[in-house]
Amino acid sequence: MTELRRRIERGIDQGLGREPADLVIKNTRFLNVVTGEIAQGDIAICGDRIVGTYENYRGKREIDGRQFIAVPGFVDCHLHVESSLVGPAEFDRCALPRGTTTAICDPHEMCNVLGKDGLEFFLASADETAMDLRVQLSSCVPATHLETAGGRLMAADLVPYRNHAKVIGLAEFMNAPGIFHKVPEVMDKIEAFWGRHIDGHAPLMKGYELNAYLSCGIRNCHETTSAAEAWEKLRKGMQVFIREGSACKDLAALAGIISTTTAPFLGFCTDDRNPLDIAEEGHIDHLIRGAIKAGAPVADVYRLATWSAARGFGLTDRGLIAPGQRADIVLLNDLNSCDVAQVIAGGRLVDDALFEARRMPTPIGYASVKLKKVDASIFRVPANGPTGPVIGLREGQVLTDFLTMSLPYRDGERLVDLANDVIKVCVLERHGKSGSVGRGFVKGLKLPQGAIASSIGHDSHNVCVVGSDDQDMAVAVNRLIELGGGFVLVHGGKVLAEMPLPLAGLMSDRDFRTVATEIKGLRRAVRELGCPLAEPFLQMAFLPLPVIPHLKITDLGLVDVDKFELIAA
Repeated sequence: MTELRRRIERGIDQGLGREPADLVIKNTRFLNVVTGEIAQGDIAICGDRIVGTYENYRGKREIDGRQFIAVPGFVDCHLHVESSLVGPAEFDRCALPRGTTTAICDPHEMCNVLGKDGLEFFLASADETAMDLRVQLSSCVPATHLETAGGRLMAADLVPYRNHAKVIGLAEFMNAPGIFHKVPEVMDKIEAFWGRHIDGHAPLMKGYELNAYLSCGIRNCHETTSAAEAWEKLRKGMQVFIREGSACKDLAALAGIISTTTAPFLGFCTDDRNPLDIAEEGHIDHLIRGAIKAGAPVADVYRLATWSAARGFGLTDRGLIAPGQRADIVLLNDLNSCDVAQVIAGGRLVDDALFEARRMPTPIGYASVKLKKVDASIFRVPANGPTGPVIGLREGQVLTDFLTMSLPYRDGERLVDLANDVIKVCVLERHGKSGSVGRGFVKGLKLPQGAIASSIGHDSHNVCVVGSDDQDMAVAVNRLIELGGGFVLVHGGKVLAEMPLPLAGLMSDRDFRTVATEIKGLRRAVRELGCPLAEPFLQMAFLPLPVIPHLKITDLGLVDVDKFELIAA
């Protein structure tokens, strides 16, 4: 008899009550996301599967569930683990106890730095995490031709991983212009994954372009920022993921679309959320609380966070508390506040012992910042006159505005204008290739003095530095090089705060609690400089993202995203 046959037959015996189940949650209430009712009864688990509900069961191990309400485990429909600033092992420790039992990740941050090595590291990590971490194959490495990336993944590089047990399909297809212009390497990827799952990325897309984009078999979008945008996408059959990350916050704008009718076509995602926000606010549980508080129907909120999310990825084995389903269960103290008391992942109680039993791969990506030290002169912005483009930052969004402003001008150089909240932003190629530098200005960061340097700059992750003083910018970048990546805050030529991110210049090799403390220190220091933004470090990391409208900057220069071309500073 095969091991699978033995598991099936054990499930039959335990489901019938012939023998004690491996684990039973006794006398509990649970949310039935099919009917919306709060049901009563036992939940019997055999191995990693639920084998009984509603009836009375005996268990080899039993949990008294009378004080709890059980709901299915939560699904994060789209995230980049790297943007949690910790590796997969620590992300697992951080997010799973909050009830996120399945996460769909795109490792394109690490892949844009390390190429195939980054992808294989994530696949090896996903084989060991306690949560079910699924790895979509990064479609945009590099994201565009308008920047310099460290890695390159073509269709032929991705095809060998199509049938990996942790792979569902192709990750977010950001290069929409490449689709519309039928760029060969873009078409190669669409063709290679034709008929399989392909994630979307379609900010502000509508009309004919949305039709053409969806015709390529793309299934979903996490970049929706208004109800009107969401409704067009839903009407055209696109699953909409409501996002609430550390920098991008769309829940308030989209909570109103949640209903019994729409819930099967929605999902929640975090995209980019750091350990401090997870610790203080939560993960997917934070979105559930927020949606309910905004007035969305409770059962529908849980349905979209579980069943709807799972079905969108073809994961038909989870999202319900029902026989035959994966035993991903969250025990809540309270349904409306999504107060998590205990988590069961694949039939296993989530505790320290579960995490200690993992065999996580050795971290990679050290010494990825291949940038020579700089001096202040590199940040001069030559121009033919005072008037020119300025990036307009929108707090809490990755969208930026294309502003045209007249700035102070002297000796052929445009200068900062602190009175109008305009400072410099520069991007330096750090992968040891071209050595190129993009120069420009940004309005809205509200940094009245000093400089911030970061090795996180989506998606190619070159070094991004903002500031009002060229000398401070140079000090920040040079300290960043010494750290091997991370965040550095400088004022008056002195480093005020820093956070090393030595793994590909994206992630810490420390535990998530230490990282949360370091983030607190950074936030405190930047506030003391007079910057009121809640998350300026991750907010500035999206300034080099040339697939999000309207004006961005890369190491090659300013990018008019609407025209998808480089422009003069």
